[in-house]
Amino acid sequence: MDEPAVDAIARLAPAVLKALYALEFAGRHLAPPTLPRLIEALAERGSDLEPALAQSRALAWPERLQPARDCLERAGDAANQSLSALLSAPDAEQPIVAAYRALRGYARACEAIYPMAPHLRPVSQFFLEAAAREDKPRLARLAAIDPIKPDVGVMHVGGPAGTRGAFSLYVPEEYEPTRAWPLVAALHGGSGNGGAFLWSWLREARTRGFILLAPTAAGSTWSLMEPQLDADNINRMLAELDGRWNLDPARRLLTGMSDGGTYTYVWGLRAACPFSHLAPVAAAFHPMTMMTMADAGRVRGLPVHIVHGAQDWMFSARTAQSAEQALAQAGARVVYREIADLSHTYPRDENGAILDWFLGPPVT
Repeated sequence: MDEPAVDAIARLAPAVLKALYALEFAGRHLAPPTLPRLIEALAERGSDLEPALAQSRALAWPERLQPARDCLERAGDAANQSLSALLSAPDAEQPIVAAYRALRGYARACEAIYPMAPHLRPVSQFFLEAAAREDKPRLARLAAIDPIKPDVGVMHVGGPAGTRGAFSLYVPEEYEPTRAWPLVAALHGGSGNGGAFLWSWLREARTRGFILLAPTAAGSTWSLMEPQLDADNINRMLAELDGRWNLDPARRLLTGMSDGGTYTYVWGLRAACPFSHLAPVAAAFHPMTMMTMADAGRVRGLPVHIVHGAQDWMFSARTAQSAEQALAQAGARVVYREIADLSHTYPRDENGAILDWFLGPPVT
C-alpha cells in the first residue's frame, strides 16, 4: 500500500536537494556582472522538481506518511519558487535586488525538509559537511537519536523565525550536558534575519558539534550607531542559553555578514563583549571610527579572522585590508582571507576554514 508513496519520496527528495544545491551555488557566486551567466548555468537545474511535486500532489498518501509529504512538498514549493524567481530576476527593474530576494526561499526549504534528516539518509547527508557525508557510523548514530529528544534541533525563541529582537537556535542532536560546548553567534546582513541566516552555519554545527545562535536585529539592521541596543539583547540571549545548555565560556565566536560583520567589529572590539573570537565577513571598517571606539586591552591578543571578497561591490576590499592593518598594529592576532572570485555575498565554503581556526580541524 505504501509503494506509490515511497516512489514519490524517492523522486521528490532528491529533486529538492538538487534544487537546494543549485541555490547554494547561486548564493555563493551572485554578483551584478555574473548574473546573466549564473542564470544560464541554472536554467535546467530545477527541471525535475515540478514533475516530482505534481506526482506527490496527485497521490493519495497513507495517513501515517502525511507528515513526510508535508515536509517534502513544502520544501519543494519553497525551492521551486526560489529558483523560478531567480531565473526571472534579469527581467526585473533591479535585477540584482530581485536575485538576492529570490534566494530567500532557500532557508524556507531547508527548514521544511530538515525534519526528514533522521528518516532519509540523503537529507541527513545534505546537512553534514562534505567530508562527513560517507561517515557511516556517524550517519547511523544520528539516525538512532530520538526525533523528539528535548532541547535539541532547530528552534525559534521569542516568536516565529525572523521576528525582530528574537533569535533562532540550533543545538546538535548529539548534545549531552556532560561537556562544555562551543558557541557560534552568526549575525545576518542588513536585509536578512536570524531565522534564515541560521542555515548558513547549521551544516557545520551538526558536523563539528557546536551550538549555533542566530539572532535577529531589534531594528531594520544592527544598531551600528548605538551598539549597546543589540548588545543588551544578545547578552540576554546568552544568559538564557547559559541557563539551559552547557556552553564553553572560552570558545565563543561572534561572526557576521555585511552589516552583521560590521557589528561584529563595532561591538566585538569593546571591553564588555563576551565573545572570545571574532570573524567579520564582507564588513565595512573605518579605522578612525572603529579604533577610537575599541578597547585597547580587549584588542591586544584578540583572535580575529577577516574574510572579504576581492570583487565586493558594496564594501571595497580596501576596507578589509585597513582592518587587518589597524588591528594588527593594535596587537590583535589577525588572520586575513581575501577571496579572488567573491562578491558581496556569503561564502559558506569558508566556514570550514573559520572553524579550523576557531576550534581546530574536525575529528575524523
